[in-house]
Amino acid sequence: MIKILCVGKIKESYLRDFIADYQKRIRKYHEITLIEVADVGSLEKERKLLEKYIMPRDYVITLEIEGQMLSSEALAKKIDDTFIHYGTITFIIGSSLGLDEEIKKRSDFALSFSKLTFPHGVFRGILLEQIYRAFKILHNETYHK
Repeated sequence: MIKILCVGKIKESYLRDFIADYQKRIRKYHEITLIEVADVGSLEKERKLLEKYIMPRDYVITLEIEGQMLSSEALAKKIDDTFIHYGTITFIIGSSLGLDEEIKKRSDFALSFSKLTFPHGVFRGILLEQIYRAFKILHNETYHK
């Protein structure tokens, strides 16, 4: 399973549609769930909300500006290799405050898409699109070119 933990809710309908479309596309390849926790304005409180959904055997990938940048092909390989040893990959997207240090310590891999800052709704869509692209790559399908 792929689990995406996010802080905050998406208000804009066009972004919710964008996110829902890629969730639907990914479900053709793999089970995926997106869990939103409240944006409470405190890293410690957000950590406690997120931790409820992080299981001990999850492989956790945090999305961090300081993380490692991967190509789409390398992300596909990372997902494929991870599923050999783990049943669940949990991606975590923090709030505008970032992520609590304890969440970062729990992370198995810190991933960065860019040094740029993105709106949270847009970034959720970008993450889902890249996960979808990874499955297309892994199935040798033409979408990713």
